[in-house]
Amino acid sequence: MTEPGLTPPGLQPQSGRTGRSRSRSVVWRRFVKPLLWIVLLLLVASAAYAAYLYFFKLDPMLDRIGTDQTVASADQASRKPYALLLLGLDTRPETGSLNTDVIMVAALNPQRKSAVVVSVPRDTYVKAAKGLPAGKANAWYAAATKGGKTSGEAVKGAFGAWLNIPIAYMATIDFRGFEDVVDALGGVRANVDMAMRYVDKADGTNIDLQPGEQKLSGKQALDFVRYRKSNQGTAESSDLERNSRQQAIVSAIIGKLQSASGIMRLGGVIDAAGDNVETDIPKSQLVNFLKTYAGISSDNIQYIHLGGDWRSPYIYVPAGELAEAQKALAATLK
Repeated sequence: MTEPGLTPPGLQPQSGRTGRSRSRSVVWRRFVKPLLWIVLLLLVASAAYAAYLYFFKLDPMLDRIGTDQTVASADQASRKPYALLLLGLDTRPETGSLNTDVIMVAALNPQRKSAVVVSVPRDTYVKAAKGLPAGKANAWYAAATKGGKTSGEAVKGAFGAWLNIPIAYMATIDFRGFEDVVDALGGVRANVDMAMRYVDKADGTNIDLQPGEQKLSGKQALDFVRYRKSNQGTAESSDLERNSRQQAIVSAIIGKLQSASGIMRLGGVIDAAGDNVETDIPKSQLVNFLKTYAGISSDNIQYIHLGGDWRSPYIYVPAGELAEAQKALAATLK
């Protein structure tokens, strides 16, 4: 029998330090080490997914839509500000039209990671410029198209002269491409500001939206940004309201692309864009744009939708409002 206070031979009291060491060892084996393995596996999976996207999705897509023109180091989008003309084409086979119902000019600054996006109402009256006639802004693209080939230089030059900035590149996407991109993202959320109902059996249009915050499919998003008039009892909508909706959907698409769910859907988005986008941006420059602006914050994007006075069949943008948009674009390009 051991006297009180004495330790039997061969047994030593455990110090607090030894106990803590064993406790830490248990925590490491049971919790920390498995967690680190999970994090490592996630990193490897992310790297593999990124490689898959680039080599099997993005790179082939860029080959299809980008040119093979060489870009000097000093002219890369990561070093130099640029302005781009972005056009949404109404090219449905039922109508055969080439009207650009979505017209946006974006100025991008790599040093400040900022952008200014100006939306131009499709019915804006524009004076003759760079060989293109006076009339509606959405007719310039069609006027520059002869024999199925469009003079991008003429279109960029005309809009550049009107906005008093150099526009380096142009990209177009048709209505089907817009729908496909939104669907590939799993839809986007938007606040539908009014009831929208319009049917045209000739071209298959069937717009039926109710007001409220909701998730829109590709078709619904297109209906939302296109809606102007009704033949089913709902109120009509102006070009200026359409512009606000266009910017809301663009912002929603950018936000969705930067989300975790959007990143996992990038493969489908790249496929949809590759099938429906045309641009004169060189492939290497496209990569530069993607690397430079992929994570741009929505707080650093300024949206400007030009307003004006409606005097049928045109919208006349006030000189002061146009000058403010020109100023904002020019400042971003400095």
